[in-house]
Amino acid sequence: MRIRSDVPRRAGLGLATLGLAALGLAALGLSPRAAIAQEGPALTVDGPAIVLTNVPFSLTLRTEDGENARYRVRSADGRELAAGDLPIRAETNVDGLRVAGEGLPLTVEIEADQGSASETVDPPRFPGWISLLPPLIAIALALIFRHVVVSLFFGIWFGGFFIAGLNPLAGLWRSIDTFIVPSLADADNASILIFSALLSAMVGVISRSGGTRGIVEAVRPLATTPRRAQLATFFAGIGIFFDDYANTLIVGNTFRPITDKLKVSREKLAYLVDSTAAPVVTIVFVSTWVGFEISLIRDGLRIAAEQTPDPALAGALAAASPFTVFLSSIPFLFYPILALFMVALVIVTQRDLGPMHAAETRARTGGGVFRPGSQLMVNTEETGLDAPEGVPLRWYNAAIPVVTVVLVVLLGLYFDGRSGAGAGASIWDTFGAADPFKAILWGSLSGCIVAIGLATAQRILSLREALEGWLAGIRAMTMGFVILTLAWSLGEVTNQLATAQYLTQVLEGSLAPELVPVLTFATAAVVSFCTGTSWATMSILLPLVVPLIVALGGAAGFGTEAGGGLLVSSISAVLAGSIFGDHCSPISDTTVLSSMASACDHMDHVRTQLPYALIVAAAAMLFGHVGTSYGLPTWVAYVLGIGGLLAVMRFVGRPVPAPA
Repeated sequence: MRIRSDVPRRAGLGLATLGLAALGLAALGLSPRAAIAQEGPALTVDGPAIVLTNVPFSLTLRTEDGENARYRVRSADGRELAAGDLPIRAETNVDGLRVAGEGLPLTVEIEADQGSASETVDPPRFPGWISLLPPLIAIALALIFRHVVVSLFFGIWFGGFFIAGLNPLAGLWRSIDTFIVPSLADADNASILIFSALLSAMVGVISRSGGTRGIVEAVRPLATTPRRAQLATFFAGIGIFFDDYANTLIVGNTFRPITDKLKVSREKLAYLVDSTAAPVVTIVFVSTWVGFEISLIRDGLRIAAEQTPDPALAGALAAASPFTVFLSSIPFLFYPILALFMVALVIVTQRDLGPMHAAETRARTGGGVFRPGSQLMVNTEETGLDAPEGVPLRWYNAAIPVVTVVLVVLLGLYFDGRSGAGAGASIWDTFGAADPFKAILWGSLSGCIVAIGLATAQRILSLREALEGWLAGIRAMTMGFVILTLAWSLGEVTNQLATAQYLTQVLEGSLAPELVPVLTFATAAVVSFCTGTSWATMSILLPLVVPLIVALGGAAGFGTEAGGGLLVSSISAVLAGSIFGDHCSPISDTTVLSSMASACDHMDHVRTQLPYALIVAAAAMLFGHVGTSYGLPTWVAYVLGIGGLLAVMRFVGRPVPAPA
C-alpha cells in the first residue's frame, strides 16, 4: 500500500464526481482515500496488504526533501508504536509493529526543518487465523476434487478477497495483477520456467531423433525388472546432487520411458524423483543450497550472540564458523536421510501401502502407468515426440545431451561462484556463492544445442524436423507451466497474508530445551507445507530458533566437543522440517516439477507420496529429534528409525504383483 502526501489538491470537484470516483475505485478494490497535499516535506509510506491482529508487520518510509526528519507511528488510540530518524532519500523500515482491537488506522508523522507531514495507513485488519485459509482451502480442494488448477486459483482468489477488503470482484482482479503477474515477472521464477521449457524441448529433440528409445533399448538388458529400473532411478537421483530443479527434471525425463516399459506407475516414478531432489540437495555440502543455509545460520548465531548475557557463550557464538555448524548439523537431518532410506526400502522390498499400492497394482496388471482420466502434467500422448519409422535408435543421442546439461551446470556453478567467492575460496564456498539459476539456464540451453547438433549432423532429422521436435517438447509442458505459476502465486498470497509469521507466533512459547528440536521440526513442517517453500521457512525460523534455544540453555558448552548439541539439533530441525513441505506440499515448486518430469497427475503424486512422507516424519521426530535430545546416540536413533520404517513396510505394506 502506497500513499503519498505530495499529491496536489484538486479543486472544483463536485460531489457527484467524487461519488463516481469512489465507486470506480471500490470496484477495483482501491481505496478512495486520496493523499491530500500538506505543507512540509514529501512522505511516502508503504504498508502491508493486510494486518493480522497481534502479528508483527512493517512499514517502509521514504522522504525526499526533509532535513533532520524524525518519524513517529501512532495507533488509533494514540499510543506511540515506533519513533526514530528518517534519512533523506533513503528507505527506513519500521519493523515489529503490532495492533490489536481498535489499533487501526495508523498515523505516520514526520517533523523536519521544512515543517511536518502525516499520513494515515489503514489496511484491512483480520484475525490471524484468516491467513491460513487460502493455502488450506486450495490444498483441501485439490486433494478432494483432484482439479489442481481450479483449486489453486480459488486459493489465490480467496487471498485477494481478503486483501481487497472482502470485495469479491476486486479480489478477482488482485488474483491477476497482484499475484499471478508478479510471480511470472520474478526473475528466479522466470528462470525456472525457461529452464523447464528448454529441458523439455531438449527431450523433444531427443525423442524425435530416436535417442529416448535408444536409451531404453540400451538399459533394457540391465533394467529387466521393475525393481532394477527403480534402483537405477534412485541412484541417478542421488548422483545429481548439486541442484534440486536439475535433479528432478533430468531424472524424471530420462527414466520415464524405462519405467513405462516395465510397468512402473507414474506415481511411483514421481515419488522416486521427488524423494531424491530436495532431501539429497540439503544434506550435500556442495550444492546450490549451501550458501543460503550457511548465511541463515550465521545470522542466527549473530543474533544469539548479541542477546545472550553470558560473555563466554556470546564470544563462542560470535567466533563460530557457520559452515562448521552446518557440517555438524548434517547427522541430525533425520527427515531427509530417513526419506532416502524409505525409498530404498520400498524399492528393495517391492512393497507399498495405501494409494501407492493401488497405483502400482494398476500399472503391473495392465491398467496403465497412470490413472484413466488423470490430468497429466506433461502430455505424452500424440505430442509429435515419437521418432519416425526407420530412425536409428542410438542411446548416445540421449546420453550426450543429458551429460552436457549436468557438466555445464556444474562448471557454471564453479566458475560463477569463483568470480564471487574469489580464486582461493573452498569448493563449498564457491558453490554457495554461485547463482544457480544462471547455471541451470546455461546447462539446458547447451543440452538443446547439442541434441539438435547430434540429430542434424547424423542426418537423422533435418533442422526443420529438429526444431519441430523442440517446439513439441515445450508444448507438452503447458499444463505444468500453468500449475507451477499458480503455485508460486499462492505462495505470494501466503507471503502477503503473513501466514508463516502467524504460524510461527502461534507455535512459540516457553518450552523445555529438550523439546525445542521436535517442536521446531513440527513448526517448520507445518509452515513449509502450508506455504510450499522451504527457503522462506528457513529464513523466518532460523533467526528465531537459534536465539530461543540459546536463551533456554540449550547451547551450554557450545564450542567444546560435548557442548551445544541441542543448538545444532534445533538448527537441523529447521532445515529438515522445511524440507518436509518442499518434498510433499501440493503447492511446492519441487513437488510440481516432479509431477511434470514424471508426466504424472499432480494430485495423484501428492496423494500417493504423502503417506510415506508422514511416516518418515513421525520416525524422524520420535527417534531422531526427541531421542537424541534426551541422550540417545545419533547412530542408535538411525537404527531405530530405519527399523521402524522396515516394520511399517513389512506389516502394513503389501507386496506389489509382478508385471502381467
